[in-house]
Amino acid sequence: MITIGESIHASIPKTGEMMKQLAEFGPDAYSAPSGPLDYIKALIESQAADDADYIAVNLDAFGEDDPQITVDMMVEYVRLVRRWGDGVPVCIDSSNDDVLITGLKEWYNTEKKVRQPLINSVKAYTMDNILPLKKDFDYAFIGLLISEDKSTAAGGSHSVDQLYGLAKQIFEKAVGEYGFEPGEIFFDSTVFPLAIDMPMEPNVPGYTYRALETIKKIKSDPKMKGVHCSLGVSNCVRDLPGRKIGVCRAYVAKAMEYGLDTAIVNVAHHYGQVEPAPELLELVDAYAKMDGSPEKMNKAMMLMSEFCRQSRK
Repeated sequence: MITIGESIHASIPKTGEMMKQLAEFGPDAYSAPSGPLDYIKALIESQAADDADYIAVNLDAFGEDDPQITVDMMVEYVRLVRRWGDGVPVCIDSSNDDVLITGLKEWYNTEKKVRQPLINSVKAYTMDNILPLKKDFDYAFIGLLISEDKSTAAGGSHSVDQLYGLAKQIFEKAVGEYGFEPGEIFFDSTVFPLAIDMPMEPNVPGYTYRALETIKKIKSDPKMKGVHCSLGVSNCVRDLPGRKIGVCRAYVAKAMEYGLDTAIVNVAHHYGQVEPAPELLELVDAYAKMDGSPEKMNKAMMLMSEFCRQSRK
């Protein structure tokens, strides 16, 4: 399992508060000693010590009013990862292409030898902004399987075939036109919270089913041999009442059966290395198999109801 450390993310309340305090210290904020800087340093060092393959940085929460703030902050955080990450490459994570481009350029703005970074994320409708940078900067990327076009599939969400089609589109352009190796491409079919993964229409598969079946389809395609599949696993436990680490552990184990080989996670929990609890694996399995049939949906809902009742005790 390739692990991407998720801890330097502005949407995590304590981390976001420390980032905010740090930014308020002015021009010397990222060099002068302070409590918030020590906090960020500890996050970087601990993820490297826990064998993260990449250390992700996401600052999007700061750019809602002024995107340039996020661009400027990414420069500083890329430098911090380069300084304290013990050689672990950065994963520059943003929905803003300017942030991705700026972070990539800054990673290589050094005399030191650095390892290939990861860009998260590239979309089919933005890839021509990002992928041409390959000729000047060596990097791998995560292709996010979302589309600007409204889906024509049942339920209004993209079907497995449509998500797979987006992956093929990105792959063909990245390899055929821009010179990426398959192993430099990661696909993210998007984790949906289990707590609200209930289709609003009959005969419509659940989001977890679609995410995992898409991974299986990508990994079964001989033309895309060597690509990786990645998920932001922590999203699966949003709004659950308890046992979140256990559910994440079960989610990773189940997703690995479908071909998942990369995860954006809290690396301290060493997902993929510890056996999940059988009852939690059963819960995730029910969502993985929720193909639109009433029986499969009823089973998932029953297990979720029991899980919530037990977790609230």
